[in-house]
Order: sequence, then structure tokens, then C-alpha cells
Amino acid sequence: MTDDKRRGVLFDVDGTLVDTTYLHTVSWWEALRQADHRVPMARIHRSIGMGSDKLLDHLLGAERDRDADGRLRDAHDALYGEYWERLTPLPGARELLRACAERGLRVVLATSAAEHEVTALRAALDVDDVIDSVTSSADAQESKPAPDILVAALEQSGLAAERVVFVGDSVWDVAAAGKLDIPCIGLTCGGTGRAELAGAGAVAVYDDPAALLDALSDSAVASLG
Repeated sequence: MTDDKRRGVLFDVDGTLVDTTYLHTVSWWEALRQADHRVPMARIHRSIGMGSDKLLDHLLGAERDRDADGRLRDAHDALYGEYWERLTPLPGARELLRACAERGLRVVLATSAAEHEVTALRAALDVDDVIDSVTSSADAQESKPAPDILVAALEQSGLAAERVVFVGDSVWDVAAAGKLDIPCIGLTCGGTGRAELAGAGAVAVYDDPAALLDALSDSAVASLG
């Protein structure tokens, strides 16, 4: 049930709050290389933000033999898992989450990472005291750019779509938010350019969480009241 009096900010995590986009890129590149798929890192990077099913469709083609998909995902997970103890928040990430909470806004991590990855991401952020709720891949039937994970985030937090802003770093984040008419603030710290995020429909684009924090009083977040 939604609470019409409460407002909040939904945050993507990978590449938005924690510096993982290129770690995922390298992990997918190596997993694919091990299976004799030669995919340039630039193509992989532009796919990060999709769920693994759509990412593999995008990189290898929807008509491929899918029997090896599980092994590819397992290889990626094992490679990416080697970085967990070294995951680092992006500049200003913790301070941004705290600033939103201090404004009386619910802080929601709307991530489609697997549950075991979410644990590592939350440990890197170390701000559980201000986080209202957190999603994971188990909460979405379909991955971005489908809006399922945002729908789950709204349901878990009791927020209505017209009373939130979403912060993400990829065109897939912007597309998912657009399907629910949620304003999306884009951050370029995940490696996607300002023009591309704006062209996808982001209402504003900042370099990183620190830049959004500096401009918070004039941002779409401030319009939430």
C-alpha cells in the first residue's frame, strides 16, 4: 500500500553509487573470452545495466544456443566476486544518501543485482541506517529496460511513482523510469556520456553523486518537497 504523504528517491547502485561498471565489463569480457566469444569491451560496457539475459541477447544475438548461458553467468559471477572486498563508493555517494534522508525522503536502493551481490554493495556503501528498502534480481521478472525492478521498489517502500525521482547511470535506467513516468536523473560516472543520457530522456545529468549533492537544492530531488 502506498503512503501518499511520503516521497522518496530510488537509486540504481552499480555504476551510480558504487564504482562497478567497468568491473562488470571486464568480468563479462573474460567470461565470454573463456567461451570463445570475442566481444569488444566497448560493446560490453554499453550493455551494462541490462539483466544478464538481455545483455547476452544484445551481445550474442537472441537466436543463439542458450544452453551455455548459465555457464557464462557463473563465470562472470566468479570473476566479479573477486572484487567484492575492494568495492568502492563513488564520490559523494554516502553523503548524497544521507542528505536525501535528512530531507525526510525515503532512500530506496532499486537494484537488480543478485542478492549475494547486494550484500557486497551495501557493505561498500555502509549507510544501512538511512536506507528504507532494497530490491534485488529476485524481485523482478524481467530486467531493465523493463520497469519491473522499479515497480518492486515502489511496492516495497510504499511510494507512488508520481512522488519519486530515480537516479541512474545508464540509458537502460532512463528507459525503465520513463515507462513509469518517473523523472530520471542521470550520472555519467558509469561511463555513459551526458548527451546520451539526456537524449534518452534524463531530466538532468550530473558527473557523479558528489555533483548531484552539490546541486541538490536546485535538482529534481528538491522538487519532491
